[in-house]
Amino acid sequence: MDDYFKGRGSQINTDNKFLKNKYVTEHDEVLDEPLLSNEKTQIFYEHPKKIVNVVKSPDIPGMYSMNPYQGCEHGCIYCYARNTHEYWGYSAGLDFERKIIAKPNAPQLLEKQFMNKNWEVSPIMFSGNTDCYQPVERELKITRQMLEVLLKFKHPASMITKNNLILRDIDLLQEMAKLKLIHVMISITSLREELRQKMEPRTVTAKNRLRVIETLSKAGIPVGVMTAPIIPGLNSDEIPELIEAAANSGASIAGMTLVRLNGSIGDIFKDWIHKNFPDRADKVLNHIASMHGGQLSDSRYGTRMRGEGNIADSIHQLFSMAVKKHMPNKVKFQYDLSVFERPKPKKDQLDLFD
Repeated sequence: MDDYFKGRGSQINTDNKFLKNKYVTEHDEVLDEPLLSNEKTQIFYEHPKKIVNVVKSPDIPGMYSMNPYQGCEHGCIYCYARNTHEYWGYSAGLDFERKIIAKPNAPQLLEKQFMNKNWEVSPIMFSGNTDCYQPVERELKITRQMLEVLLKFKHPASMITKNNLILRDIDLLQEMAKLKLIHVMISITSLREELRQKMEPRTVTAKNRLRVIETLSKAGIPVGVMTAPIIPGLNSDEIPELIEAAANSGASIAGMTLVRLNGSIGDIFKDWIHKNFPDRADKVLNHIASMHGGQLSDSRYGTRMRGEGNIADSIHQLFSMAVKKHMPNKVKFQYDLSVFERPKPKKDQLDLFD
């Protein structure tokens, strides 16, 4: 396909529901060049007032998250975080992958949060939204600086990523692991390289992610595998093989969610699957809808990530059987919250916390 943007997940820019105006191609015969092109990734800088967020969801109550970046160059076609890019005035489609917002003051905000005497120690997730180890992190090192703050205060955190860049920070992760302050989940959705390249175009291979699991495990860092999302008809049949490969590499636990296509993600995914898998596009979409009350979009707490119906049930059973077989001795990780401490600020730092 001549108009297919290689290296990108989304092939369109969906409308932003928060904007009154939009670009449309009504008479493409008079255009000198296409309205959309595969532009280079742009980095924008934002200086928020806080970095730690309370996740207000009955599905995961009492959880905190922090996101050093908004938007993600990985370009995963199914990513639920795409919709959040609309709050910034961008599209959930191509804009999400090529207009990345970085928060360089995140480490300072995190330190300020911990110095607040009202802060109650609780594990914080890196990243509840977009990958904290996406390509721009190699240069900006915001995630690494935040890990340094966590270690300084001996504060617990969890991480989820699909990038081997995490191994750069293994020195910090090892020190946190000794104190029972860190748990890592590596996301792997497919062992098939052809599917990975189309579904997650700017991520590292599954083989490299398995090496990450192995390296972290051998370094004494608690690590598991997140097989999310499971998409019936695309990667659902890989569950047993995927769990086995992760377990053999050192993963101690496994997690999963079923795909849901809320908001603009529905249009983005439908366009993508018809272009990449035209022979099974309708079947896959029908399977997804069958898990969510007949709709691609599902916002119902309690069922939105688990799904319902025969197909959802069979996937959960397959996952449970695979975990029971390949991870029979899984033990839930326990953080040590007692080691948290606030270093005494120097006199020249006191103004920072006024």
